[in-house]
Amino acid sequence: MTRPIVWTVAGSDSGGGAGIQADLHAMHNLGVHGCSVVSALTAQNSVAVTAAEATSAAMFEAQLQALAADMPARVIKTGMLASEEQIKILLNYINDVWLVVDPVAVSTSGYRLADNAVLQAIHKHLLPRAQLVTPNINELQLLTGVSVDNEEQAITAARQLLQTGVQAVVVKGGHLNTDLPQVTDLLVSADRVVRFQQPRIANAHGHGTGCTLASVLASALALNYPLEDALVMANAYVAAGLHDAEAVGQGTGPVRHHLWPVAAPHFAAYPWSLNEKSSLPDQPFALMPPEQMGLYAVVDSVDWIQQLLEQGVRTLQLRIKTPLSAQKLEQQIAQTVALGRQYQARIFINDYWQLALKYQAYGVHLGQEDLADADLPAIQQAGLRLGISTHGYFEILRAKALRPSYIALGHVFPTTTKQMPSQPQGLGRLADYAALLGDYTTVAIGGIDLLRVKPVLATGVDGVAVVRAITEAADITQAVEELTDAFG
Repeated sequence: MTRPIVWTVAGSDSGGGAGIQADLHAMHNLGVHGCSVVSALTAQNSVAVTAAEATSAAMFEAQLQALAADMPARVIKTGMLASEEQIKILLNYINDVWLVVDPVAVSTSGYRLADNAVLQAIHKHLLPRAQLVTPNINELQLLTGVSVDNEEQAITAARQLLQTGVQAVVVKGGHLNTDLPQVTDLLVSADRVVRFQQPRIANAHGHGTGCTLASVLASALALNYPLEDALVMANAYVAAGLHDAEAVGQGTGPVRHHLWPVAAPHFAAYPWSLNEKSSLPDQPFALMPPEQMGLYAVVDSVDWIQQLLEQGVRTLQLRIKTPLSAQKLEQQIAQTVALGRQYQARIFINDYWQLALKYQAYGVHLGQEDLADADLPAIQQAGLRLGISTHGYFEILRAKALRPSYIALGHVFPTTTKQMPSQPQGLGRLADYAALLGDYTTVAIGGIDLLRVKPVLATGVDGVAVVRAITEAADITQAVEELTDAFG
């Protein structure tokens, strides 16, 4: 597959820590092809910026023309822009591509890289065309005129930026509440505010974090990750880089660049808020041992449950999506739970957690959209297991925060069993997710047939959920035997 192309339109850092140098490091490590349009040359090292010179308008546009003619971008990331004229030229090359704006104003050493006229031009011309802007607290204040001393003020200022037409604002929280042991980055869009928390890293080095974060965001978007997932990735990449940053000169050293994916400890935590859930479990859910996951059959009736139990399947899910009367629905669940006890099987009830509680099912499986309404403390206190569906990094963080019995990863391949809002993950991403969840029991789901079981298991997941591989099989007994043998 051809690597997607991402342009960085930014200044050159002769010290190699920020600007296009940091951008290209990050883009390479994410697996995209980075191209650069140099807006300015800076003379700097780890101690100071000693000079800066804008690229001429003619040379600036010549770079854009050369790339547009042969290497069009899927995403454009901007950093330091040296003049209003450059911004107006750039507008002619944005067209329908995604635009990520890092409104660089001041260097780490305190050198002013963008004057008020440039910031006003970014606000007036660039943000209305952008999908994302990534200010730190100082840049947020310069762009909005709003004084920001706390999270509430940061959200207010970010919402003011949304009025320009930009689709979302990522507020980098490293300079906010510096007395707290954690750093909170904010993703603010028209309909919600999402928080990502990291332990504050006590490292004096970390030049280029802003450039790096925006470049990872742009790269992840070019790779078709959803925005929330892209921010999870960028946050983790920068955290790993800060953790390992060290001096290379006499001053502040650059953020370290690592190949993606970075190790699990560098990923942020998702802090569930009281706006989402009035109460959360204070203990983990009951264990679902990884060795017990194996073949996980997902079916839609008690008749299927009984037939598969008789075939020896011992991990199952009752997923009823067709409308039933309340009486018939309850009968299906009551009979399923009874069969589970009879066969000493691990049967999860999809969605209907109240009935699962009533009949004391082995477990409940919930989708992301069901988590807000379910009484999770009651499910946990009753000893029921909980499985949670996820479709990428962001939902994995949400699920991990609840400490469930298992986490489902999907959909791996195209599937026709239900309408999916997400894109198929594929084996590469599945392996990344499984590595991130090394301490959790995991199961892969979505479009998995007999031929795909072994490649899926090779990614490191503990189990494989199947639907049509059983329900549409010409010979159910043979299908179960072959699927079971694939785990051997």
